[in-house]
Amino acid sequence: MELRSNEPTGPIEARWDKHRFDMKLVNPANRRKYQVIVVGTGLAGGAAAAALGEQGYHVKAFCYQDSPRRAHSIAAQGGINAAKNYQNDGDSVFRLFYDTVKGGDFRARESNVYRLAQVSVNIIDQCVAQGVPFAREYSGLLANRSFGGAQVSRTFYARGQTGQQLLLGAYQALERQIDAGTVKMFPRTEMLDLIVVDGVARGIVTRDMVTGKVQAHVADVVLLATGGYGNVFFLSTNAKGCNVTASWRAHRRGAFFANPCYTQIHPTCIPVSGAFQSKLTLMSESLRNDGRVWVPKRQEDCGKDPAQIPESERDYYLERIYPSFGNLVPRDIASRRAKNMCDQGMGVGPVVDGARRGVYLDFRDAIQRLGHKAVSERYGNLFDMYERITGESPYTHPMRIYPASHYTMGGLWVDYNLMSTIPGLFVGGEANFSDHGANRLGASALMQGLADGYFVLPYTVGNYLAQVKPGAVAEDHPEVKRVVAEVEERVSRLLSIGGTRSPDSFHRELGQLIWDKCGMSRTAEGLTEALQKIPELREQFWSDLRVTGGGEELNQTLEKAGRVADFFELAELLCRDALTREESCGGHFREEFATEEGEAKRDDEHFQHVAAWQWSGDPSKPNLHQEALSFEYVKPSARSYK
Repeated sequence: MELRSNEPTGPIEARWDKHRFDMKLVNPANRRKYQVIVVGTGLAGGAAAAALGEQGYHVKAFCYQDSPRRAHSIAAQGGINAAKNYQNDGDSVFRLFYDTVKGGDFRARESNVYRLAQVSVNIIDQCVAQGVPFAREYSGLLANRSFGGAQVSRTFYARGQTGQQLLLGAYQALERQIDAGTVKMFPRTEMLDLIVVDGVARGIVTRDMVTGKVQAHVADVVLLATGGYGNVFFLSTNAKGCNVTASWRAHRRGAFFANPCYTQIHPTCIPVSGAFQSKLTLMSESLRNDGRVWVPKRQEDCGKDPAQIPESERDYYLERIYPSFGNLVPRDIASRRAKNMCDQGMGVGPVVDGARRGVYLDFRDAIQRLGHKAVSERYGNLFDMYERITGESPYTHPMRIYPASHYTMGGLWVDYNLMSTIPGLFVGGEANFSDHGANRLGASALMQGLADGYFVLPYTVGNYLAQVKPGAVAEDHPEVKRVVAEVEERVSRLLSIGGTRSPDSFHRELGQLIWDKCGMSRTAEGLTEALQKIPELREQFWSDLRVTGGGEELNQTLEKAGRVADFFELAELLCRDALTREESCGGHFREEFATEEGEAKRDDEHFQHVAAWQWSGDPSKPNLHQEALSFEYVKPSARSYK
C-alpha cells in the first residue's frame, strides 16, 4: 500500500490556508444528518467534540473516566508553546517550526509541523477567550517562559497547572454542547474495537465499565484522541488508566502504526524509590528555567548532604557540555546525560537496586537572585507536590530527579488531514504520529492537542463528510454484529483462563523488560533478546492469567487484563521497530550508532522516512511500509545544542 501524505504544495506558509479553501464544506442544514464518534475527551478529543458540536454535527463522545475533567491532559504542568513573540526576543512562526523540526531530529513531516506553528497563535486567543487564567506580567500582558530546545520565551503557563486549566476550558466548551444537545457524552465507557465495513470506519464497540454491557455505536466518521502508549513501560508519568487499546484495536483492523520506537523519556521525574512502586511523578520541565542540574565531581561525595558539597566540587554538566542551551537542552539529550552520569557512578540519593539513580535540580541560585516569593509564585505548587512525595523542601534542598517514560511520539499513521489508513478514521493529539518526529519539545503536547481539536479536525472531518452519504450502516449490519461477538468472546476468554497471576504482575514484568532493553538506550543484542522473551511472556499471560470477578459488573481487573494483552503486542512491535531502525535519532538511541561525544548519529541516507507498520495477523510478522520525508525549508544537519 502506498502511503500518501496528501499534503498541499506551494509556499509552506500558504499551504494550510490554500488547503482549507480547497476543502469541501457541508451545508449547515445538512450537518445535523451526520453522526460523529469521538473517543477520548482530553484536550484533542474534548476540543474536537466541542468544535464539531458547535458546527451542528451530532457527536457521541466517549471516555473511560467518570468525567472528561479527569483526562490525563490535566496532568500537564509547565505550559503551552505559541509563536506570539510577546517578549520581542526573536520568535516567529518560522522559528517555532524550525525548533520543532530540529528538536524532532528531522524525522517529522514539514507541512504538518509548519501548520502546527501557524495555528499556535490562535490557540492562545481561543483559550484566553474561554477564561484560561494564564500567568501575566505586572502590566497585565501574558507572561512567557522558556522550555527545552528553544532560545526564546514562547511558553504560556498557569503556574504548574497549565494542563488542568486548558482542559477546564475545553471541558466548558464541551459541556455547553452537551447542554445544547449536539454532543451526547458516554463516561465510564471503554472502546474495545473498531467497526470497519467495506474498508471504511463505521463505528466502535464499547463496554460499559459499570454494568459490563457490550454495545455497538455506528457513525459516519470515527475520531480517536486516546493519548499515547507510555504505560507499556509500567512505570511512567502517565495516569494508571492510560493505555493503547483503542489505537491497537484500530491497528488490528487496518490502521498503520507509525514509528512506535519513538518514545520520550522525560528528564525531570522524581526517582524510583522502591521495587513495589506503581507509577512515577513528573516535575515540570519549566523548573529547568531557574533550576541548575548538577552532580558531585567526586564519587565519594555522592552520598553526602548536598549542602556539604562546596561549589568547586559540583559538576553543572549540562552547562559544561552545552554552553549555548545549558539546562534547557531538549529532553532526549538531558535524559541521556543524566543516565550517563549515574552509569559512571556519579548519581545521588538513596541506593536502589545497587545504584544511585538521581541528579540534583538546584534552586539555590534562583532563590538568591529572585527571592523566595518570586520562585514560589512560579513553581510553588510543584515544590509543594515534591515535598509531599519526598519529605524534602526544594526551597532548602535540591530536588532529586531522574528520567522516566513520559510521552510517545509514535502513534497511528495519519495524512495531512489527520486521517489514518482506514478511510473515515481520524486520529488526533498524542494518539497520532504526525508532528514531533523522534523527540517532542517541551510544552508542545498541549499545543498539538488543541491545534488538532479546535483548528484542524473541524475542517478535515467536514471535508470527508462532504463526500459521503450520512447513515450508511445500521446497528444490525452483519459486520457490526460480528465485531460485537468478537469483543464478547475476548472478554469471556480473559475471564475463563483461571490461572494464578494478576494482570499487574505480567505488566510489571513486561515493563521492566522493555525499559531494560528498549528504554533510554537500545542495542541490537538487547532488542533481539526482548523479541525472544516477549512472545514467551505473552504465552504465559494467556495461560496463567487470573481475572477475579465477572464481566457483567464493575471489574477493574478485567479492564486491566484487556489493556495488558494489547501492551504485549505493542511491545513486540516497539522493539521490532527499534531493531529495524539502525540509527540514533531523538528519543531512539541505538548505542551502536553514536558520535564520539555520545550524541545521536542519524543515517539520513537510509532512514529519513516514517516507518509505518501494518498488522498481518501475526504480532511477530508485521508488514513494514515507508513514507519518505523531504525537507525543503529546514535542511537536515548535525543536531547541536552546544
